[in-house]
Amino acid sequence: MAGRFPAVRPRRLRATDRLRRIVRETRLAPEQLVLPLFVVPGRGKALDVPSMPGVRQWSVDRVAEEAGRAFDAGVRSVILFGVPEAKDASGSHAWREDGIVQQALRALRTALPELTLITDVCLCEYTDHGHCGVLDGQSVANDPTLALLAKEAVSHARAGADVVAPSDMMDGRVAAIRSALDAAGFAGTPILSYAVKYASGLYGPFRDAAQSTPAFGDRRSYQMDPANVREALRELALDLEEGADMVMVKPALSNLDVLAAVRAACHVPVAAYQVSGEYAMIKAAAANGWIDEARVVDETLIAIRRAGADIILTYFAIDAARRC
Repeated sequence: MAGRFPAVRPRRLRATDRLRRIVRETRLAPEQLVLPLFVVPGRGKALDVPSMPGVRQWSVDRVAEEAGRAFDAGVRSVILFGVPEAKDASGSHAWREDGIVQQALRALRTALPELTLITDVCLCEYTDHGHCGVLDGQSVANDPTLALLAKEAVSHARAGADVVAPSDMMDGRVAAIRSALDAAGFAGTPILSYAVKYASGLYGPFRDAAQSTPAFGDRRSYQMDPANVREALRELALDLEEGADMVMVKPALSNLDVLAAVRAACHVPVAAYQVSGEYAMIKAAAANGWIDEARVVDETLIAIRRAGADIILTYFAIDAARRC
C-alpha cells in the first residue's frame, strides 16, 4: 500500500481493449482450428442437419464450397466424415476406392490444394448396425476390426488424405494402421489418434449428421468411462508407443482437466474436439436469447486452448476464425 491506496493495481492492464490484447496470455489463431465436414452421396446437395443449426451435409460436387469458405476465413484444415450409399455388416464402403470420403478427398485436393485434409477412420458410419467394428454376436470384435480399419486408412491415404484419425477406440488400432500405412508406401502420413474418447451423451447431433446411431446397445464397451482420468493417460501412453503422431481428447469442454493432464504427459501436438452436443447447446441457448453466441464461442475455444489444446476441431471454425 502507498498511503491509503494500493500500489499494485492489476486493473491497470484491463483498462482498454488495446492493453487487454497486448497482455493476453492465451491466443487463438485460425490455423489452430479444424472444420468437420459431412459428405453424402448424390449431386447438388447441401442438406441442413436439424439438430445442428448452420451445419450441413454436402455432396462431393459441393463440399469444396464450405471448405473454400473455411479456407478464405483462415482455417487451413478440415476433417471428413462420410455417409455411404449403402451399409453392410463389415462397413466395406469405408475402404472402397470410389467411397464417399475417397471421392471427397480427390475433389478437395483438386479444388483446394493447400488445404490440409484429415479423415476420420472408423466403421460406425458404414456398418448397418452402427457400431465401430465388426460384430461377434452382440459384441464388437476388437482384433478382426483392426485389419478393416487399416484398409480404410490406407485407402484414405491413397486418395489424398494428409492425416488419418482413427476414432474407433479399438485396442491396438494405431499400431495396425501404422504398419499398414508403412507397408503401402505411406510412411510419411501422420496418425492423429482419438487417444482419449469418452462414451459421452454429447454425441447425439453428430449421429444425426453422420447417420451412425447404433442399432442396439451403446458404445460403452469400447469408448471410455467419463469418470476415469488415469485410464486416459494409459490410453495416451499406449497410442504413443504404437506410433501416434498427434493425440486427441473428446469431448473437449467436459474434459478440460483431462486435456490439461494429457498436455502435461506428452510432447506431441494435442487436439481437442468441441463436439456436436457442445455446439448444439450453445446454438440453442443463443437462439433463445440467453447468451451472446459469439462471445461464448470465443470464451469456450480459449478455455480449450488454455487447458492445453494445440488444435481444436469445432463446427464454429469459420465464424471463430473470422474473429481471430
